[in-house]
Amino acid sequence: MPIRQISPPELKEYLETAPNPPLIIDVREPWEFQTCHIQGAIHIPMGQIPKTYQQLDPNREMVVMCHHGMRSLQVAQFLEKAGFSRLLNLKGGVDAWAREVDPNMPTY
Repeated sequence: MPIRQISPPELKEYLETAPNPPLIIDVREPWEFQTCHIQGAIHIPMGQIPKTYQQLDPNREMVVMCHHGMRSLQVAQFLEKAGFSRLLNLKGGVDAWAREVDPNMPTY
């Protein structure tokens, strides 16, 4: 089953209205996260996921994100194989978030 995609405007609205908002996992490199990130996102670089995913709650809804949405999709597929089922991928990543939701966010 393909990983569900969520657009930046959809995620913004969801975060503002959900009684139980999803956990946002940013899988970019540290320098990327320091440049810009979505408020409240937790940072787990992609290379750390295989060592740390067991610390995450497999029943919690999660949005995985990166710069353009490709690395996060790979991480979401890895998590799905590990038994996580409530996964969303941020379509277009933080780059799309900056363009569509937060024009004041730094880009790179």
